[in-house]
Amino acid sequence: MRRGRLITLEGGEGAGKSTQARRLASWIADAYEVDVVVTREPGGAPGAEAIRELVVAGATDRWDPGTEVLLHVAARREHVLRRICPALAEGCWVICDRFSDSTRAYQGIVQGAGLDFVDGIGRLAIGMLRPDLTFLLDLPVGMGLARAENRGTTNRYERMGEAFHERLRDAFLTIASKETDRIKVVDASGSEDEVAGRLGSEVSRRWPIP
Repeated sequence: MRRGRLITLEGGEGAGKSTQARRLASWIADAYEVDVVVTREPGGAPGAEAIRELVVAGATDRWDPGTEVLLHVAARREHVLRRICPALAEGCWVICDRFSDSTRAYQGIVQGAGLDFVDGIGRLAIGMLRPDLTFLLDLPVGMGLARAENRGTTNRYERMGEAFHERLRDAFLTIASKETDRIKVVDASGSEDEVAGRLGSEVSRRWPIP
């Protein structure tokens, strides 16, 4: 059986990743006639969901950046071993709302843990697993934070302030500029339908529909 594909969605708060992950999964399932798993990070497996509660709740300064990296990577290892890799081995496509690029941007660059540290721990935890395609949903910070606030609840990261999120946007764009073959930057400031169309077009360009 052919291995499935791993597609990740990255970006700042309020970029629409969860919505677009669901829409993309439905489109792929119809277009390619494959099973699609939709998941998220941190989370996606029981142990990883327990760790999620530790990192998304509480005070903004709850964790040392290095400790926070270790928590995220521990959750990722559980997620990869228990959900992502089994699904890929069965030929499923996996759509993941956040993955390793978020740890690199949030903790590695903006919070100062360092990319060497993040990447080194990541390799120990999950080996060389990398997404086949990553979408960076990019939009102005103020727009994203307003969308997040309109959901009615804010998590620990959403409360870190506009200056933090401006640096975060720059960090994601820097990461994307160094891996242009894998990471596609998508304007997420349009309507839900417009963004979904851009994602579908890129997937079908890379992997022509049979």
